Amino acid sequence: MGIQERDRKVYRPLGRAGLRVIPNAIPDGTMPCVCGYRAEDVADSFFHRYDTPRLVERLNADWYDLAVSSGLFDHQREFLVQLPQGTRSHQASLEHMHSGNDAPALWTRVRLLERWDIMGRGAGSAFLGVHAGHPGFAMMALDASVFVCASTGEAGIDVLAVRRPDRSENVLRQLEWIARHSDPYNRELQQRVAVWLAGRPGTISGR
Repeated sequence: MGIQERDRKVYRPLGRAGLRVIPNAIPDGTMPCVCGYRAEDVADSFFHRYDTPRLVERLNADWYDLAVSSGLFDHQREFLVQLPQGTRSHQASLEHMHSGNDAPALWTRVRLLERWDIMGRGAGSAFLGVHAGHPGFAMMALDASVFVCASTGEAGIDVLAVRRPDRSENVLRQLEWIARHSDPYNRELQQRVAVWLAGRPGTISGR
């Protein structure tokens, strides 16, 4: 897939949602993913039922408040968002999870513009969710100081913020497990995690 196709199919829809993509600008040493966190790692969160009046508006407002209070943005309102490789949508990635040829999502640097609609147009773009009001995304500060994710459940939408995922014993332990255990469905992710862990001054198992 060429750069023009990704720009047309992925970057432009994100732009209409108020996210300007900054290509090839991921900070060196960025952790490849965040997983394995537990309740004690969650610094803040909110939940809205699907029948909440003006759902998208409420989700947008609470996401922005959470992003600001947790420190997701830098001084230019830039941060990282995980996007599927190629032009595969968020929904397609969920449907093809563990299919044997699924590639891990990669971080992309973005800037939040003055006019934005993450939970509406963003989720509706199919790259930050399934459709408007049904988000599904992972975001992280440029310095990995906070991880923010949204997911849809049976009753509503959960959004949470994890402080310092790169220092969480729960997260690091899970990443070490990924690096040690061969998985034919996620070899690329396994390799990325192993490289990132090798660059750290210490790991959980080595303490």
